[in-house]
Amino acid sequence: MNGKLVVECCDAAATALAIHTDEIADLDQQIGDGDHVYNLLRGLDALTAICDQMAAVDLGPALQLAANKVLSTVGGSSGPLLASLLLGMARAAPLEPQADGIAKMLAAGVAAMQHRGKTGKGSKTMMDVLIPVTERFQALVAAKASTEEILRELPAEAERGMLATRDMLALKGRASFLGERSRGHVDPGARSSQVIIAAICAQLDESRTHGASR
Repeated sequence: MNGKLVVECCDAAATALAIHTDEIADLDQQIGDGDHVYNLLRGLDALTAICDQMAAVDLGPALQLAANKVLSTVGGSSGPLLASLLLGMARAAPLEPQADGIAKMLAAGVAAMQHRGKTGKGSKTMMDVLIPVTERFQALVAAKASTEEILRELPAEAERGMLATRDMLALKGRASFLGERSRGHVDPGARSSQVIIAAICAQLDESRTHGASR
């Protein structure tokens, strides 16, 4: 994994979110501010302006560039949260892109994001996807799972986490003001996180397959 692949993953995430924009916006309008997915798309769109810079450097520096751009572009709470994720990952980026190093990198990013947002699992947020996915990733690495299995299992874990938010009581953000009325709705942040994870895993699988066939 290097800067070029980071750019490819960002492009894949942006394409997937664009497809699901209306759905995620509708979820957000039901229990939130309605701007979540648009903030994400704004940040990903801003990264296209520095894609050449990102592609020219290694993984850590590419993620650092992305973090800085997102922080300066995305408003609301989304900007600092996403920047924390990217910055945490940048600081823990491995020199060699092996599965164990990538798992640790993701865990560091999610921990930084969790610290910034002061929330965890069970709060009906994107953390209900990101934390289980991180834990599953680390468990798969410990079990010496193949790359193919990892890229298949992580999207499935993300979907489970996303669906689990439907019956949760919101504890953070505007949705928390709804009390019991927040139940029965999938959290938009969980849905967007699930969409992004699925898109990135598909992109990584495609890059792996094409790389092996060359």
